Amino acid sequence: MQSSAVTASWLSENVFLLKDHAGFPLVMTQPGGVNGADLLPLSLIGCAAWDVAAILKKQRQQLTALEVSADCERDEQPPWQFRRIRIVYRLRGRGLAEDKVQRAVDLAEQKYCSVYVTLRLALEIEHEIHLTED
Repeated sequence: MQSSAVTASWLSENVFLLKDHAGFPLVMTQPGGVNGADLLPLSLIGCAAWDVAAILKKQRQQLTALEVSADCERDEQPPWQFRRIRIVYRLRGRGLAEDKVQRAVDLAEQKYCSVYVTLRLALEIEHEIHLTED
């Protein structure tokens, strides 16, 4: 089994320094930094986007731009649990094959993105895909 460690260090009243397994820093604070709860959907779309881009490259698709966003529904009362996340993939390229893009998204979400595979057991995740020709 693979293991890794991440850290959160309290710096001051409302500021934490987060570090990933390689020590890359991220400041978590409000209002001047990332919100802790936003890290969940950010991790999800970051992981999925990385995998989609890598798969499309292997498929020899000519991707020129990729933007992934997440629309989240959460409870209105503490602990503000996530209930649904809708992922929107916006891809631009030259001659992108719709079936290959769909396959890349499916592989990312169902096989390669550890965040997606973990979260799909806890909440509803949907996606939509928008293609634009360069």
